[in-house]
Amino acid sequence: MISTKIQFRVRYGETDQMSFVYHGNYAQYFEMGRIEWLRNLDISYKKMEESGIMLPVVSLNINYIKSAKYDDLLTLKTTLLNKPLVKIKFGFEIYNENNELLTTANVTLAFINSLTKKPTRAPEYLLKRLDKITI
Repeated sequence: MISTKIQFRVRYGETDQMSFVYHGNYAQYFEMGRIEWLRNLDISYKKMEESGIMLPVVSLNINYIKSAKYDDLLTLKTTLLNKPLVKIKFGFEIYNENNELLTTANVTLAFINSLTKKPTRAPEYLLKRLDKITI
């Protein structure tokens, strides 16, 4: 389906004593990828929240293949894995400067109505944008 890529450099504070990226920071990297993926569709995560839609993570699976280190320039590929209904699923791949695959992951998020705190359908404006791209 639809993929986007971003690049970023590993900051010192994201690493452990051995200069490897601390495993908990990967979830933040994937969030950066999702936000930029939406932005690429001209959809603001912030405006989605302001309109009453929240997107909590309901599942996160990470495969650590090789370690990322301090000052590495990483490329994060974010791919939509399914057409969203009440949930949306993304796949991720992180590569280093040598184009070596370091990490793969997938995350599932649920569309939640911020007032009722109950699942809701994906916003129509998101579905319309996806239909335009995938036609």
